[in-house]
Amino acid sequence: MCDGIICDGYIYKYLWDDLAPITSVAHWNYRGHGRSGVPVDPMQIRVEDHGADLDSVRKSLGDPPVILVGHSFGTQVVLEAYRRRPERVVALVLLCGSFGRVTYTFKGSDMLATVLPDLISFAERHPRLARAVWSRFPVRFGLNLARVTGDVNLSHVRPEDLEPYFRHAAHVDFEMFLRMLREAGEHSAEDLLPEVRVPALVVAGERDSFTPAGVSEVMAKLLPHGEFALIPGGTHVLPLEQREVVRDRISAFLRRVLVEYCE
Repeated sequence: MCDGIICDGYIYKYLWDDLAPITSVAHWNYRGHGRSGVPVDPMQIRVEDHGADLDSVRKSLGDPPVILVGHSFGTQVVLEAYRRRPERVVALVLLCGSFGRVTYTFKGSDMLATVLPDLISFAERHPRLARAVWSRFPVRFGLNLARVTGDVNLSHVRPEDLEPYFRHAAHVDFEMFLRMLREAGEHSAEDLLPEVRVPALVVAGERDSFTPAGVSEVMAKLLPHGEFALIPGGTHVLPLEQREVVRDRISAFLRRVLVEYCE
């Protein structure tokens, strides 16, 4: 299981247990996230670097056949890991994600790509101020902001399921976060999609403003064995909002591909 940027597994809170009866489940942390230390070289935070780390995780687990699952930014990491070494990859599950250029489609515009260079410049010029403001971002304010903007459907998700995201984000290095976001925005695996030879389930939320569903649908169409599942009313935190729907859709996909793989 691969996370979004500044996430450390909160999105998989329910999916972890829901998939465990079908197959063994593993989750890991990116550089500078969760239990992983800040990278020695702060510039080694490209999508390709995280894809290489995922390959190392696979090997450390004994290099078994794997199904790679990615949420948000994790979709790009999964695709780069597949590009690096497709052997023994059984299938892909891509949740609320894109093949790349995410800062140009965020909320349906290139607004984030436009303002990001100035944000990075500010953080580099005033590192202490930027980190102080970032680390003191109130959890409750974040939840209320998400509710007001409609980025999360709080009528379908428990606030306590989202709080770990804001708590963890406050501890992630702000400059590293911005640079990772820039790398995600400039990266694209579109060229790889027609070469992916394994089944791929692409799941999108109808109301996802971070990764518009239309972007995910295009990705599914470019994958030779892609399947697209649009979940009505879902946002970027779809696995928390509609646990049963996501569980059933992914479980059915996994059972089918595992039977085909064993045959």
